[in-house]
Amino acid sequence: MGTGHYFWALFYFASLCSASLANNAKINFREKEKKVLDQILGAGKYDARIRPSGINGTDGPAIVRINLFVRSIMTISDIKMEYSVQLTFREQWTDERLKFDDIQGRLKYLTLTEANRVWMPDLFFSNEKEGHFHNIIMPNVYIRIFPNGSVLYSIRISLTLACPMNLKLYPLDRQICSLRMASYGWTTNDLVFLWKEGDPVQVVKNLHLPRFTLEKFLTDYCNSKTNTGEYSCLKVDLLFKREFSYYLIQIYIPCCMLVIVSWVSFWLDQGAVPARVSLGVTTLLTMATQTSGINASLPPVSYTKAIDVWTGVCLTFVFGALLEFALVNYASRSGLNKPNRAADMHKENLKKKRRDLEQASLDAASDLLDTDSNATFAMPPKRPNCCKTWLSKFPTRQCSRSKRIDVISRITFPLVFALFNLVYWSTYLFREEEDE
Repeated sequence: MGTGHYFWALFYFASLCSASLANNAKINFREKEKKVLDQILGAGKYDARIRPSGINGTDGPAIVRINLFVRSIMTISDIKMEYSVQLTFREQWTDERLKFDDIQGRLKYLTLTEANRVWMPDLFFSNEKEGHFHNIIMPNVYIRIFPNGSVLYSIRISLTLACPMNLKLYPLDRQICSLRMASYGWTTNDLVFLWKEGDPVQVVKNLHLPRFTLEKFLTDYCNSKTNTGEYSCLKVDLLFKREFSYYLIQIYIPCCMLVIVSWVSFWLDQGAVPARVSLGVTTLLTMATQTSGINASLPPVSYTKAIDVWTGVCLTFVFGALLEFALVNYASRSGLNKPNRAADMHKENLKKKRRDLEQASLDAASDLLDTDSNATFAMPPKRPNCCKTWLSKFPTRQCSRSKRIDVISRITFPLVFALFNLVYWSTYLFREEEDE
């Protein structure tokens, strides 16, 4: 009998458990979410026009914490001084009017897709030029309401932002582009923006830019005071370093080659007028065209850039080589190449007297050798002087002045250009390190 009662008791307990599980299984949490939303956002229960209270329900300002995820940086324009970025923007604040029962932890949060259902901070991007939301396939936005009244707003947006640039060291420069966020209507008495603690700004891994490298980014505050009050503001500074290898290959090396090619004119015969003129004019026009192309890709600024110094000096060297030929041609055809006849006559007389004296000395020595029959020795042959032989290849005072101009230019132009390179790179690389 006792065994039978024990069996029925177990059977009854198992039935109760199965009924309880069946009831739990029948709970529709989506219906619960709807009821909770109707409860906290129903008509007459929540007014989205009223801002949330301060910390712990006080009358202080509402605290909104911001964090960003930079998905991509598309373009950085030197001409327009702007950059385009795509990011996921998140705001988080607490609105105690939105607290609800989480059904013993089973309802983690509520999700909304309509931002106008709850109060939203009036944040705007102060340095924005253009911007748009993403609506494919559905609007890329959501609002999560947590049981404690915390609200998370997340949206994916693309922005074109102003980025004032200092191009004095271009293309050896670094640029700082900012992203500024501020309250439009609420003063700091009602609304305060703060960066989220921990890691407020995140950047996608393997971020690739055509001609820049993102070195680092810094977060800061930029509150502004106007006639209508003080407004909360946040900013993140993105530090970009320009990739110099592109400009080295596309600008610096071609300019060096053009300057060196213009020096070929110094080695051509001064009578080869068509060849020297064609070479000089061609290199000058090519250099001018390249300079125009460089300036076309940059905004017109009132100061001198590093690239302006380089192209200007290279253009001067090419133009100088053309002027050098004009000077050589003029010297070869004008009175500059005519010797002073009186001075030349005097020099020729002195040389003739010197040769006569040398010849008389040789004749006297020859007579002495002939009279001494016992002395039989031979004069050793005179060895040629290597230095004099090498120097004889270059024009001396007896040669034309036009030829000497070419020889001096062959040495002077490369030395001066090498000195310019030393000063240029030392100056601008040192200034780049100072700016860093």
